[in-house]
Amino acid sequence: MKIAFIGLGNMGGPMALNLLKAGHTLSAFDLSADACRKFAAEGLPIAGSAAETVADAEVVVSMLPASAHVEGLFLGGAGKPGLLENIKAGTLVIDSSTIAAATSRKVAEAAAAKGVAMIDAPVSGGTGGAIAGTLTFMIGGDTKDLERARPVLEKMGANIFHAGAAGAGQTAKICNNMLLGILMIGTSEALALGVANGLDPKVLSEIMRRSSGGNWALEKYNPMPGVMETSPASKNYAGGFGTDLMLKDLGLAQENATAVRAATPLGGLARSLYAAHSLAGHGALDFSSVLKLVQKAS
Repeated sequence: MKIAFIGLGNMGGPMALNLLKAGHTLSAFDLSADACRKFAAEGLPIAGSAAETVADAEVVVSMLPASAHVEGLFLGGAGKPGLLENIKAGTLVIDSSTIAAATSRKVAEAAAAKGVAMIDAPVSGGTGGAIAGTLTFMIGGDTKDLERARPVLEKMGANIFHAGAAGAGQTAKICNNMLLGILMIGTSEALALGVANGLDPKVLSEIMRRSSGGNWALEKYNPMPGVMETSPASKNYAGGFGTDLMLKDLGLAQENATAVRAATPLGGLARSLYAAHSLAGHGALDFSSVLKLVQKAS
């Protein structure tokens, strides 16, 4: 297929490369010149603008930071036309950004009015999953559009779940990330407590991993430096999923909880803790660096 890929961050770049390796014809773009240069060096064809990428595309994949970016890209604003003006009817749009469900529905409705099919397809699995092509996709949209997207999604992920109508994928994602944020804080507290008492963090991690405290952070993303070579914690918390991105997702969860009058006390507390961590100057670090909030000074 001819695929336009917009958004070449820590997640989007590796996802685009996996599509290229699978034999698809790609045209990619990012507002960051550095990101474009980085992935061009890895063989990814880079276009001069987002509009150029979609000129002959059968599928458009977007991976952007927030709701405002997705809405601005596709719908335009401040006197500038959106990308939907350049996308031909019959094209399929797969938005893998994590944004508000209401924004996904708004953009999908605008796309439908232009004869363009759109699904929301946020992901879970981290940068490791993006590189390995083992992401989990949470889909919102029509079944027929998901089936059109499946051959593309399968080259980037190992699990594809249809959560429901437009916006449902986003709702599933914020539920997942709210839980992840809470689990990372709890895991950090437990490890910090053990280390403060003289325990070896590697031994404690393995004990908890194989016990009732086992969770994804212990399995794949240990927040204690030196415990897991592949985790951002062992790379000075560089790369991975930024604290400010986790803060954004927790904010989306709280907005949604307020709208439907759901009780999420731990989600609210987690958001406050990540906000404090960000204000302390750690917003650009991987979210597992929240360990710094609870770690005893050496």
